[in-house]
Amino acid sequence: MSALPAGFPRDAVLEAALAAADVARSVVLPFFRRGVMAHDKADASPVTIADRTAERAIRAVLSERLPGFGIMGEEFGLEGGESPYRWVIDPIDGTRAFLTGRPTFGTLIALLHNDVPLLGIIDQPVTGERWIGLRGEATRFVSALPGAPRTRACADVGQAELSCTAPEILDAPHRPGFDALAAAALRTSWGGDCYAYGLLALGQIDIIAECTMKIWDWAALVPVVEGAGGRMTDWAGQPLRANGDGTVLALGDAGLLPHVRDLLVPCAG
Repeated sequence: MSALPAGFPRDAVLEAALAAADVARSVVLPFFRRGVMAHDKADASPVTIADRTAERAIRAVLSERLPGFGIMGEEFGLEGGESPYRWVIDPIDGTRAFLTGRPTFGTLIALLHNDVPLLGIIDQPVTGERWIGLRGEATRFVSALPGAPRTRACADVGQAELSCTAPEILDAPHRPGFDALAAAALRTSWGGDCYAYGLLALGQIDIIAECTMKIWDWAALVPVVEGAGGRMTDWAGQPLRANGDGTVLALGDAGLLPHVRDLLVPCAG
């Protein structure tokens, strides 16, 4: 992983991101398991008052701390897009889990420079777990729970733990490829949203393959996974891009990539 750009305000960026994650946690927690209602957006995904309130709070912190940076969020779009630096935020990744009282959702905060993720935070407000990834540095895991931010050595698909958020995120062109990978893997587990990527960074999961993903779904995950020794690409093994095809592949062991790609890509067409 290459270094940060010259002149990158590392400390100011990290402080702003951590402050935003703290504020988001304080906003989200009071809504958890309190019967929050949701409505469906145009893409049929649910959104709650907690999502919107948390995103507003995150935006306020980031714009105050680093006013020259752009901000893109799932709920309120892009502002300040002329800057090469852009925050990308998802206040509650895993709204369905949040709505059903499962602590596998998370707040995602990323900073990109010319569309390359430099910083990523996964914050789980209920368990108090927080993963902090910064390009070129080792991932940090802040939690009272056990775990060390280091992926597992596993270059054999047949011994790999595979995960995906839900079957419905696999569209028709990509489902055969996922099924081929699932047939080759040791086990497949469902659920987890961003939390599963945190677990991959802790060496608990080996492969995550998903599609129909937006930039706010994956931008924060890249520095976390790669700073723990893993690899993130699209299903063809190429770097993730804002205008990519929506496929996301996370590997704890980069040695898995050739075999996993061969299983996924021919079927994906």
